[in-house]
Amino acid sequence: MPERSVLRPLVLSVALSAALLAGCERPAPAEAPSQAAATAPARSVGEFFAEFTDTWMRRQPSASTASRYFDGEQQAQLDRQLTPLTAAFERDTVALARQGLDRLAGFDRAAMSDTERVSAELMQWQLQAIVDGEKYLDHDFPLQQMNGANVQLPNLMTVVHPLGSAQDADNYIARLGQFQARMGEAVQRAQDNAAKGIVPPRFILDETIAQMRQFVAPPAQLNPLVTTLDDKLQSVQGVDAAQRKALVEQASAIVAGQVYPAWQQAIAALEAQRGQAGDDAGAWRLPDGEAYYRYQLHRYTSTDLDAQQIHAIGLREVARIEGEMDRILTSIGRSEGSVRERIARLEKDLAYPDDDAGRSAIMADIDGILADAKTRSAALFDIVPKTEVIARPYPEFRWNSAAASYTAPPLDGSRPGVFQMPLRPERLTRFGLRTLTYHETVPGHHFQIALSVENKELPRFRQTRALGGISAFSEGWALYAERLAAENGWYDGDPQGLLGQLDAELFRARRLVVDTGLHAMKWTRQQAIDYGIERSEVDRYVVFPGQATSYKIGQMEIIRLRDKARAALGERFDPRQFHDRVLLTGTVPLPLLEREVDAYVAEAAPQ
Repeated sequence: MPERSVLRPLVLSVALSAALLAGCERPAPAEAPSQAAATAPARSVGEFFAEFTDTWMRRQPSASTASRYFDGEQQAQLDRQLTPLTAAFERDTVALARQGLDRLAGFDRAAMSDTERVSAELMQWQLQAIVDGEKYLDHDFPLQQMNGANVQLPNLMTVVHPLGSAQDADNYIARLGQFQARMGEAVQRAQDNAAKGIVPPRFILDETIAQMRQFVAPPAQLNPLVTTLDDKLQSVQGVDAAQRKALVEQASAIVAGQVYPAWQQAIAALEAQRGQAGDDAGAWRLPDGEAYYRYQLHRYTSTDLDAQQIHAIGLREVARIEGEMDRILTSIGRSEGSVRERIARLEKDLAYPDDDAGRSAIMADIDGILADAKTRSAALFDIVPKTEVIARPYPEFRWNSAAASYTAPPLDGSRPGVFQMPLRPERLTRFGLRTLTYHETVPGHHFQIALSVENKELPRFRQTRALGGISAFSEGWALYAERLAAENGWYDGDPQGLLGQLDAELFRARRLVVDTGLHAMKWTRQQAIDYGIERSEVDRYVVFPGQATSYKIGQMEIIRLRDKARAALGERFDPRQFHDRVLLTGTVPLPLLEREVDAYVAEAAPQ
């Protein structure tokens, strides 16, 4: 998540998945999977991948915009629409996944190329995960502080929606006109879930309500949905000042007359649930909660590790990393107090001012770190993305809850990869900033995701992550990238920077303990906070059960596979070749990644 999220790889709520949400002038009904499109025979598995993914993405206009999946008029029409948020749409998505599995089973994998075989195994895994998640479709929270409709709809418009022409601006207005309908669908889902006894904990409701109130607090013309349009149109050729003024006024009217009332309706719906909500944080409280959490752990880690095993791994890693940090802290004269207390003081000592100057300074420093990382990466990577990556802050209404994140570039290269940073006071520190930038950009998420987008040897469903991501691979790679920087001397002469890297890894180890503690061992929210995880992060784990375990499990597996390859190849091992193989394989479950690394070793070994 991405610490993204990247796009959260939802299976349970496909309407909020892989990419981002999106609308058209009039509410579009949930589209049922086309039997003809889903079952027409394909002459080859490659044709099947293309046909099936085209069908999938026509139903996902928001994701299609994010990836620029189609061309010309077809994409332009989708850019005017928003992906439905109804229960019927999600059920139809599961039905389409079943059809995809049936058709995929008809192809002989022995006759496939290596790329086709990997693609077939990946698609089977992804579609099966969607089908397996059908019984838990109601366990997701349609309105919540991390990536509910109340977050994803604005994010689609302010980060993803293109604004390079008059047509793009017209599409933008059309989409704004769909916000009320789509938020109404999310509210209905939330109310339907509540009728079944499935509501967020009270503290999640309170946080979401506060965030939504902040979103509707400014006059409509100062809302990010309007200011983004105004700002971007100033550099668009073919839109003069009078046209821009008219478009901005139109957007302001929609925000005031439709968007704000939709948010107020959602706020009222969540306020009505407060009396039904409790303070228990874990998935165990939900219907079939234990089975649901097992499903989530498998989906996010792509392994069969259970909660007890993951909890134990986390405890071991926490002890190991704290020992390393204690030695470095002592060496720089910080020996008093626990590791956690000493790091907290270091964070304060390295803080930026909590004002506009401090926020400008941290963003400027991120730009410098990113430029330096690009230079340093040349020694470790043969193949790097052609697409640029930029850093920008989140809109202020998201600062309190958002984690840093990366948004992938589209297929057509019309937008760079985007690293977004929340600028709440506790994030305004130089401590750990280098490591966070490496994770989200170079050589982390940007290298892993943008290379897949640019890799035309892959089927489009893999380039765009159309069927969702696999968090253990993407987040595991980003955490591996953090460790890689430390292993290769990027922190030489900078013990505070090295402590930042170790602290980031410690954070992910603590996540293993806290996520399993919350969802399997009935920890309270306060227990998780007391263990060393900030409140906004704990609340993130509450709405994304299992996701926090993917980082460390994925990183440890990639390190294990690298060390396995190095042991097998000895002097013939080249980290650039290993990285090429992992990155060009793209997002896959960890067992499939191991098979690909084993194949690389066999190819590189002397014959």
